[in-house]
Amino acid sequence: MLEKAAINDKGAILLGNCVACDSFDDARPLRVVTHVHYDHLTGLQQSLRSCKTVIMTAATRDLLEVMRGRWSLMRGNIKTLSFEEPLVYEDEKLTLHFADHILGAAQVLVEDSEGTRILYTSDFRLPRTPVVEADLLVIEATYGNPMQVRPFENIVENALVSLVERGLKQGPVYIFGYHGKLQEVMQILRKAQMKTPFIVPEKVYRISDICERHNMNLGKYLSSTEEEAQQMVKNKDAYVALYHMGSRRHVGKDAFRVLVSGWEFSHPRRQIGENEHLIALSDHSDFRGLLRYVKESNPKSVITDNYRNGAAKTLARQIEKRLKIPARPLPN
Repeated sequence: MLEKAAINDKGAILLGNCVACDSFDDARPLRVVTHVHYDHLTGLQQSLRSCKTVIMTAATRDLLEVMRGRWSLMRGNIKTLSFEEPLVYEDEKLTLHFADHILGAAQVLVEDSEGTRILYTSDFRLPRTPVVEADLLVIEATYGNPMQVRPFENIVENALVSLVERGLKQGPVYIFGYHGKLQEVMQILRKAQMKTPFIVPEKVYRISDICERHNMNLGKYLSSTEEEAQQMVKNKDAYVALYHMGSRRHVGKDAFRVLVSGWEFSHPRRQIGENEHLIALSDHSDFRGLLRYVKESNPKSVITDNYRNGAAKTLARQIEKRLKIPARPLPN
């Protein structure tokens, strides 16, 4: 059974005979991009040059055009699939399933000629991710340690809203996070009926446009280059600025600041500086969610992703101990 799935030393998730996910493998004619986070885009240009087809959702393609440039996707055969739309190649059938992670994220199911169901979850978050039954499961392991549990997840969104409202009473609020999560924050604040304008840098603006095009409700947001936005910044009006985490050291140094991170397990929000707070909003399942997915998927064996950041070895041991299902981390 295990020979039907593997993870190579470049981080490619190998499913069946034909499919490589999230990195390049020179023996696989099909490459799947599950979502646009950088650790799942390894070797993309090589795949575009060498693979017969590179597969992704339409939202992922649109986001890649913004993040990598449209020209970077013109060298290969890209096929977009809707969720649960099958693609047959030789004697295998590939299907993408929704994953609650960032816009466009997908799980990948390959069914071979013997009827074996081989599934790669990629990154996901329960409960909104549908659990797909599989014979052989390859699962992410970002929070694969039993200590990485967030019992307060159902109050995090409210904690975020109240914290931002508190900051706006003092003036502008700067929020730092990663692409995808920033747009989730915007959506949460709009859902809470927050009318304050959002100001974002150009790349965040363009990514937000893609998210709105794919039915996310982000409300009014301004590019930081627009005159209206620049006047608000000059006047130190009450606005919410959303920047990539990499800009944390360069902008909003004197403002009320909020960092959005999943690497917090003690409190839904925590003060980390004089005017800086951390919100424990994650786009990954915690340890309990990972175990729950394995249990409900009901596989005969499991591979944990030991290439990307996480605790794959620990998770594999815990799956065997608690669920009595054979599991191993790959690559070793």
